[in-house]
Amino acid sequence: MIPARYGPVLFSFILSGWMSLLVSGISTFRTLPAPQEFLGLWTGAWLTGWLFAFPAVMVAAPLARKIVARFTARAG
Repeated sequence: MIPARYGPVLFSFILSGWMSLLVSGISTFRTLPAPQEFLGLWTGAWLTGWLFAFPAVMVAAPLARKIVARFTARAG
């Protein structure tokens, strides 16, 4: 098991992976004239996207949480 203190990093890693997978898949599908090269191009686009998405999520997630906290009511 991974220690709980690494939870935010693991969350960012998983979230950025899924998001970049979906976005690169949609983008690759839309730009290809024929599906024969789809899988190879998608994989390359996804890994490149993830390389940038992971650090972006690490920076953006705490900022987004602060913004959401300001706009939402606290329970209790």
